[in-house]
Amino acid sequence: MNRLYKKNELWFAPLWIIVYCLIFAPIRGHFGDESGVMTAALALISAGIFAFVKINRLEEKYGLCKFKGSAKDYWFFIPMLILMTGNLWGGFGIACGGAAQVFAVISMLLIGFVEEMIFRGFLFRALLKRNSATVAIIISAVTFGIGHIVNLFTGQASLETVAQIFFAVAWGFIFTLVYYKSGSLVICVIAHSLIDAFSKFSAQDKSVVFDYVYISATIIGAAVYCLYLNKRPAALTDTQNQNGAEV
Repeated sequence: MNRLYKKNELWFAPLWIIVYCLIFAPIRGHFGDESGVMTAALALISAGIFAFVKINRLEEKYGLCKFKGSAKDYWFFIPMLILMTGNLWGGFGIACGGAAQVFAVISMLLIGFVEEMIFRGFLFRALLKRNSATVAIIISAVTFGIGHIVNLFTGQASLETVAQIFFAVAWGFIFTLVYYKSGSLVICVIAHSLIDAFSKFSAQDKSVVFDYVYISATIIGAAVYCLYLNKRPAALTDTQNQNGAEV
C-alpha cells in the first residue's frame, strides 16, 4: 500500500474503494449490519486505515486534526448537524435489540470513519492535486453517491437504492465542502457516523413517505448549504505538503 501511495496517489484511493465494496457488500448481504462479523471486518479495515495514516504521519493532510477556526466559526457546521438528526425526526425505535443492536450501531459508527477517509480523505485529496477544486468536489461527491449502488447486491430494493444514491450524493457535497473549507475531516466523520447510527434508532413503524421527505429535505438543504459554504475561504489547497505527505 505504501509503495502504491507514493507512486500514484490517485490510484491508491480507488483501490481502497474497490476493496471496501468487494469485501463489505457480500458481508453485509449475508450477515447484515447487526452481525459481529460485519463489526469485526469494519474494525479491521478502520485499524488498517488509521495505522497507515499514523505511521506515515498524514493526520494533518487527511484532516484528522482539530478545526483551527475561531469559536464563532463553529457556527458554520450547524446546518450539517441539524440535517444529521433527520433519521430521528419520524420518531424513535430500536432496529434489532440486544447484542445485535450494539453490533449494528458500532458498525454504523465505523462505516462513517472508513467512508470519510476513503472518499473525502484519500480520493478528494488525490483529485485536488490534479484538478480544480470544483472538479475534485464533484467527482468525490458523485462517486460517493454512486458507490451506494452496491446495496443492490445486499438485497435492498431498487427504488430504495436509487433514493439512497441521491441522498448520498447530497451528503457527499456537504461533507466534501465542509472538509475543503474547514481543513478538518473529524466533524465529517462524526456527522457521517451519527447519521448511520441514528438509522438504527429510527422509528420502525413510520411511513415510507417520511423517508422520502427526509431525503428531499436533505437534497434541498444541501443545495442551500453548499452555496453558503462556497463563499467561505478554503482551508485546503492542491499544493499542501503536510507532515511528510508526498504531493
